Amino acid sequence: MTAAERWRQALESWALPEHVLASAEESPWIHPPELFEVPRDIAPTVSHDRAREALVGGTTVLDVGCGGGIAAFALAPPASRVIGVDHQPAMLAMFGANASQRQLDYEVVEGFWPAVSASVPIADVATAHHVAYNVADIVPFLRALDEHARVRVVLELPEHHPLSSMAPAWQHFWQLERPVAPTPQDLMDVLEEMGLAAQRHQWTAPTRDAPYDLERAARFMRIRLCLPSAREREVYEYLVANPIDLTRDLSTVWWDTTVQ
Repeated sequence: MTAAERWRQALESWALPEHVLASAEESPWIHPPELFEVPRDIAPTVSHDRAREALVGGTTVLDVGCGGGIAAFALAPPASRVIGVDHQPAMLAMFGANASQRQLDYEVVEGFWPAVSASVPIADVATAHHVAYNVADIVPFLRALDEHARVRVVLELPEHHPLSSMAPAWQHFWQLERPVAPTPQDLMDVLEEMGLAAQRHQWTAPTRDAPYDLERAARFMRIRLCLPSAREREVYEYLVANPIDLTRDLSTVWWDTTVQ
């Protein structure tokens, strides 16, 4: 089995049983826009540093799965032009508003990467933060990023699948065991298989939910657990008894490209 096949198989193992999905009042695969708001002052991170150092002499950033655009706007300056790709119109509206506030030239493209890649300009640096675990067919995704960056591609992803932190809750409410793969090392294996000489840096940072809003966290967890709204108080009480860790272990993965 190839590394790419192992990656796909690992992500497919996250599918929820039919009896669990049948109880959901709304899709559990939510990405609430309010979690992707961009602060006025963006703190430096390993991922931002690896992208910024590759912008020497360059000014354009492509942000795939952009959300509000924190991966792109952390690079301005020196970046003066940002391109955001996302399949949620609400995210692109937020991206555009944030770019305007920062007086940046911007472009947005709605759709899934790499399906829309043919209509996306090449940039100096391409970023994709917290997207890889959503992509089962990972090779075309990575290849299109490589082909759209003149200098460097920078990915950021958690050391474990972002839903791994909910494993105890799945056990508590559904007696359901959750997977543990894939991991950043699995992604590195795919990149090596593709012939891309990637590097990886592991680090720790606060979660997106910090500072913590318990009621909001209970609502999001209840939806992700496929529980009806009538059980939201139970989830709230579970979180009181089992506080969420407000730090997370991350990996920055990057490689230099040969696009001219």
